[in-house]
Amino acid sequence: MNLSLVPEKYDESFQPVIGAPVTMRPLRPDDLDIETAFVEGLSPETRSNRLLGGAIRITREYMERLTQVNYERDMALAATVMLDDRETLIGVARYALEKDGKSCEFALVIADAWQGRGIGHRMLGKLVAVAKTRGLETIYGDTLASNRPLIELAKKLGFAPQRHPDEAYLTRVVLKLA
Repeated sequence: MNLSLVPEKYDESFQPVIGAPVTMRPLRPDDLDIETAFVEGLSPETRSNRLLGGAIRITREYMERLTQVNYERDMALAATVMLDDRETLIGVARYALEKDGKSCEFALVIADAWQGRGIGHRMLGKLVAVAKTRGLETIYGDTLASNRPLIELAKKLGFAPQRHPDEAYLTRVVLKLA
């Protein structure tokens, strides 16, 4: 991927409730190593929540796909901190444009040690703002029905929880943008 296509206009820094300053920026292809370390460092519960119960196999090819973002249609934001003079990934928020060109599906995961500090709220809020500026009409996410923290976070940002149309063990949270 051409790095010149990564939209730097979305870069920002902020101070979470507790902890080191966070930089939020688009995920880049050269983030493969920190993305891999991030996913490998997630607790079994967080990994299960993010990967819908483990239905997705973590392979090098899968990790490469995560960092190869087509920013003309999709968005992936990375939250990083500097730890021991190294950039460390602590959160990822992304959406993928649906075939209709009017809606997108989001995913959000925050490293266990950084949960509960407002980072997920900030990242999902930014993702919603980007989707709005791009003229999308709806953003939604599917999560395990047991993932109360994500469902509550989504509700705070105006999403409405709904029954998933196909799977009883999932909840869909939906936000109309237009």
